Amino acid sequence: MPTILGQNQYGKAENRVVKITRDGATHHIKDLNVSVSLSGDMDDVHYSGSNTNVLPTDTTKNTVYAFAREHGVDSAEQFGIHLARHFVTSQEPIHRARIRIEEYAWERIEAPGSEGEHSFVRKGQETRLTQITYDGSSWEVVSGLKDLVVMNSTDSEFWGYVKDEYTTLKEAYDRILATEVSARWRYNWTGDAQDMPDWDTSYEQTKRHLLHAFAETYSLSLQQTLYQMGTRIIDHREEIDEVRFSLPNKHHFLVDLEPFGLKNDTADGAVYYAADRPYGLIEGTVLRDGCEARIPADLTNL
Repeated sequence: MPTILGQNQYGKAENRVVKITRDGATHHIKDLNVSVSLSGDMDDVHYSGSNTNVLPTDTTKNTVYAFAREHGVDSAEQFGIHLARHFVTSQEPIHRARIRIEEYAWERIEAPGSEGEHSFVRKGQETRLTQITYDGSSWEVVSGLKDLVVMNSTDSEFWGYVKDEYTTLKEAYDRILATEVSARWRYNWTGDAQDMPDWDTSYEQTKRHLLHAFAETYSLSLQQTLYQMGTRIIDHREEIDEVRFSLPNKHHFLVDLEPFGLKNDTADGAVYYAADRPYGLIEGTVLRDGCEARIPADLTNL
């Protein structure tokens, strides 16, 4: 039975683009997930495999990053219009371009001890958690949060690490530090004879100290940041004896734009590729001196 080709399209989906604009000490973030779909005179590539009319999907990916650097990102709509116009007007076989963009919003972390405006927390933020355990005579309350995405667009370094024959990572003296915080903290309230904490106030204040420590720490490692976050909580919240963190390192890599005649990482900003995997996973517990660790090391079971 004869067949004919129906509707078709192709492109590069989910290009993760993080555009940092530097206005002196004040930084601005545009965080996008861009998907490109192109359609037009594509019969031959389906029928015979001829790529004569095919713009590689890798090229569409490169165009997204190059346009972010060259034209900036005033808005998702403006950026999508630039891309769609480019693909249709520069490639005769392309009759239609569909650009889908998800934008992830960030707001500034206002911390008294931080200099400049380069610390951000993702809007939408976290899921609040708690686990209550009671054995008839005593209580254990472990609360926390997950999915709290935070970023410092500077004030982070990573160098001086062990190197062997398999090491390819270059030392970094100014990098983006981002993570998705999963944290649990254990209260020292164990019985009705004690005054019960104000749970809502405790949660909000604990989160606030966590964020301020992240923003105020000039980080030489994510482990150092983890310890400072836990220490600040313990120091400021007397009702908490233990904090456990799981921090995936959300890597951001500079995009190589030299093949397109564009300089990246200049004084006015840079374009990064936000990698989702593989990722470094940093975990650890911070305890009040003299207290015993009780929060499980594997937070997936809590």
